[in-house]
Amino acid sequence: MTTTTTTMLPRAAARTSGSGAAPLRDNHYRLLQVVLFWAGAVLLPLGLVVIVLGWYGAANTPYQYDQLSYLVSGGLLGLGLTFCGGFLYFGAWLARIASDQKEASKRLADTLLVLADVTSRSATTRDDGVDVSALPVTAGDGTTMHRRDCALISHREDLHPVGEHNTHLTACRVCKP
Repeated sequence: MTTTTTTMLPRAAARTSGSGAAPLRDNHYRLLQVVLFWAGAVLLPLGLVVIVLGWYGAANTPYQYDQLSYLVSGGLLGLGLTFCGGFLYFGAWLARIASDQKEASKRLADTLLVLADVTSRSATTRDDGVDVSALPVTAGDGTTMHRRDCALISHREDLHPVGEHNTHLTACRVCKP
């Protein structure tokens, strides 16, 4: 009877599915994007309507002092609302870019973790399936036997495999080969 073990791949961050009763809850980038989008969607056309109403009022009055009040209230206020709505649309676009960038960086981090895991596993296994990290080694002319991946000697370059004639070696207390 053979048993297979499934190894979980590392994850940089947990993802939310986005479905459910409150998709904007705890998703501040998306909430900011929606608020900015709808504020811009209301203010931009409202500013254009106010400009048209100011023009209509100024065009239909014969007195110059009335035209000035229509110009100030309709033209400048409408122009301000239009620019404000345009900037809010731009803010919604920036919030969308920030959200997409955050998601892309999560995916990249997940991919790099998987790549690092695969690379580390392939580096510790020979072609015939032997786990190289578990082979006992000595560092230099040492008298202590370690695993190759022991934290005490992993940085050293002068590692030698333990032969059959090295029976006087003591086992490392950290890695316990």
